[in-house]
Amino acid sequence: MARTRYAPDRGLSVRMSLTIFLLGLVFVAFIAALIGILSALQVSGAAIILIAVVAGVGSAWFSLFYSDKIALRTAGAREVSPQEAPQLHGIVDRLCALADMQKPRVAIAPTDMPNAFATGRNSKNSVLCVTEGLLRRLDDSELEGVLAHEMSHVAHRDVQVMTYASVLAIIAGLLMRFAFYSELFGGGRGGRRGGNNQNFFLILVAIMVVSAVIYAVSFLLIRLLSRYRELAADRSGALLTGQPSALKSALVKVSGSMARIPTRDLREAEPLNAFFFAPALNLSAPGGGLAKLFSTHPSLERRIEELEKIQRQLGQIAPRN
Repeated sequence: MARTRYAPDRGLSVRMSLTIFLLGLVFVAFIAALIGILSALQVSGAAIILIAVVAGVGSAWFSLFYSDKIALRTAGAREVSPQEAPQLHGIVDRLCALADMQKPRVAIAPTDMPNAFATGRNSKNSVLCVTEGLLRRLDDSELEGVLAHEMSHVAHRDVQVMTYASVLAIIAGLLMRFAFYSELFGGGRGGRRGGNNQNFFLILVAIMVVSAVIYAVSFLLIRLLSRYRELAADRSGALLTGQPSALKSALVKVSGSMARIPTRDLREAEPLNAFFFAPALNLSAPGGGLAKLFSTHPSLERRIEELEKIQRQLGQIAPRN
């Protein structure tokens, strides 16, 4: 993590470390399974696996180094100068001074959906984006809480962490597709006969099954890690500003306003769901059951509960009976 004054959360850090450790175990299991499959494959099949690995790593590298440009283009946002948005820049300047971190570029997205996101592989290449809808709905203290949350993602290099964690799922997903479209492996054609053809088919099935299992497990672990990092950003942002109540108020306002945004508009914003302060399409509602496992964010109730704990730690509210 870059040197900043954002407060660490040891409990969440332990859970995030455990999640990353589990992803590492899944990666080792995947490699072991691939080695077993490779021992039965011909050179052409091995080459396809190598292509999937190279393509997966290349895709992750591209998304990491160009995440800021991709996100801004997807949101239709444009960077703004201090002269164009003095209030917004003023809050960002204050937070940078409090956190002792480099100032990110600042952008505004022309949409009524109230939200914000920050992305970039490090503080030197980061961008902080808010929507026009967010600026209209929040007061200065609430906006400061949201921006402190988003800048915590930059300070903790969350884009790097999540990109590295996603490499395994990307490779597994590519291999699963390659196996499904077996023509990419020859499809059992090209002169294979009898047992050879059957063996090749079984190898394709093995690749698809192993890749599907690895993809599913790593996907769920990545979503769990994402929820932990959102809670950590809430905590860090609230402690930095000393106003967890303002962040809590912003969460309630944004979530309530999001419910009134047309579903079509929310679906258009879905590619940025993992980046957003609050998810455009919320799968983490109370009683969501299995849907909670697929959510990139904790439920609103969980986030408010954690912020109230911080308020009690700061002596701002009395403990619950």
